[in-house]
Amino acid sequence: MTILNSPDLFPHFLLPFSTFQLKPTSHSHQTSVTSFKTPGPLDNSSRKVKIAAETRPTHLESPDFRETHLTHLLHRSCKSGKFNESLYFLECMVSKGYKPDLILCTKLIKGFFNSRNPERAVRVLEILESHGEPDVFAYNALISGFCKSNRIESANQVLNRMRDRGFSPDIVTYNIMIGSLCSRGKLGLALKVFDQLHKDNVNPTVITYTILIEATVFEGGIVEAMKLFDEMLERGLHPDIYTHNAIIRGLCREGMVDRAFVFIRSLPEKGCELDVISYNMLLRALLNRGKWGDGEKLVAEMYSRGCEPNVATHSILICSLCREGKIGDAIKILQLMMERGLTPDAYSYDPLISALCREGRLDLAFEFFDFMVSTGRLPGIVNYNTILSALCKNGSADQAMEIFKKLGEIGCPPDASSYNTMFSALWGNGDRARALGMVSEMINKGIDPDEITYNSLVSCLCRDGMVEEAIGLVGDMEGSGFRPSVITYNIVLLGFCKAHRIDDAIGVLADMVRKGCRPNETTYVLLIEGIGFAGWWHEAMELANSLFAMQVISKDSFERLNKTFCSVGVCKEVHQTGNET
Repeated sequence: MTILNSPDLFPHFLLPFSTFQLKPTSHSHQTSVTSFKTPGPLDNSSRKVKIAAETRPTHLESPDFRETHLTHLLHRSCKSGKFNESLYFLECMVSKGYKPDLILCTKLIKGFFNSRNPERAVRVLEILESHGEPDVFAYNALISGFCKSNRIESANQVLNRMRDRGFSPDIVTYNIMIGSLCSRGKLGLALKVFDQLHKDNVNPTVITYTILIEATVFEGGIVEAMKLFDEMLERGLHPDIYTHNAIIRGLCREGMVDRAFVFIRSLPEKGCELDVISYNMLLRALLNRGKWGDGEKLVAEMYSRGCEPNVATHSILICSLCREGKIGDAIKILQLMMERGLTPDAYSYDPLISALCREGRLDLAFEFFDFMVSTGRLPGIVNYNTILSALCKNGSADQAMEIFKKLGEIGCPPDASSYNTMFSALWGNGDRARALGMVSEMINKGIDPDEITYNSLVSCLCRDGMVEEAIGLVGDMEGSGFRPSVITYNIVLLGFCKAHRIDDAIGVLADMVRKGCRPNETTYVLLIEGIGFAGWWHEAMELANSLFAMQVISKDSFERLNKTFCSVGVCKEVHQTGNET
């Protein structure tokens, strides 16, 4: 199928631009081997466990009904998610001298972490260590659990404990540690673990480098990411499509779309073909810049290479059209994708709902909800969050709260974004008690606050003049594993500037630089305005002139600052001073 002769995706109006049994049943002293798959978070390799009959105590060499019964109960309770009950049966087994089952114990460790009970997961490992034979997979399960719980120090302690018992960390162990650190914005620590990997003579894999490249794209930039990519090639490793997509994403993210196309043109000769994700990233980058003609050619290339556009491809088109206010055209793309047998998802509908809400057409947005249901697609939490946000911005926080309370009943429980929206709305309406109650409810329900949660809290505190409390919250944010972003620092800096505490504001700037967070133009503009509104207009204007000369702030920002200062007579004063000299 091609769109060259029938531009369906670019209509004419767009053209202008196993059963559980692991113990051997034989009475012989031969070694029984059982194979099974244990998918880890970063590795899908299979492993084999050898169970040697001669290593068992004498009373285990014959079938034992009590042991079989306890094992069955342990397996059944573990499978049904009754992990506390499983631990009870495990304790019963070892108290009677039976050897704990390694595979079940590893599953139990994962189960306790999934149910947010790490202490009992540690207890399971202790039982394995004292009554059985743990392996690297069991330790990896514990390390992975601690990493996902953002308890990196505990994970390091398990790593040391593992070494003390004679187990060497494998590449899966290191990938777990590196992946966890990278996902929490701790690239520096991840690179230190990467250095330790080399010291332990463990060979990094394509997965290891891909994790680091993806993190470096977001924290260090594409230049640093390319250095890791080149190092990977020098080691004789062959990047896969996930690695290449990470590089494409980095290039597009920094506006290097032309370079991204040069990169992808070199892939076929290396035996790597683009997938639909690669094309979608390029398409989004082109349409974000309004290059619809180039986007049409890219979609044509997809078809020519046998890469059919998917739901995400159409959603990108819908989103781009809605951003330009072309809601009618976006609806036509939605109809087109359904005609092609594709089922729109929440991200296909959300741009349309958001666009309608932005235009104040809430009734139509709700009608769209009904349309989604009529087509067999239930709205997702992303769609409800859009409606909640629109209602709150429209001054209908009470109506938003009514919808919020019903989310759980309709099988669409609120997420962190839902709570963030309601918290900000309630605080903005002066209802601090209910707002803080939302945060408590969120945590009690096991929903971890995200960076937006912290930034919303910091912003609300600063807006009400509670800057010291905001600073304390930033510290808590760091303690929870979130590295404050430039947005966070700008919020606090603005709070100090509004309070005319310029020395503290300058201290925030120094602190963010010291911690490796690069100030942006907004940071400097806020500081200049803060210095001016604190009464030092002349000094603020001099700083603005210096930063403009250094190309730190743009011409538009400088002219806006100049206009502001002129309105209070500073420009005249500076001009007169210049004439006297």
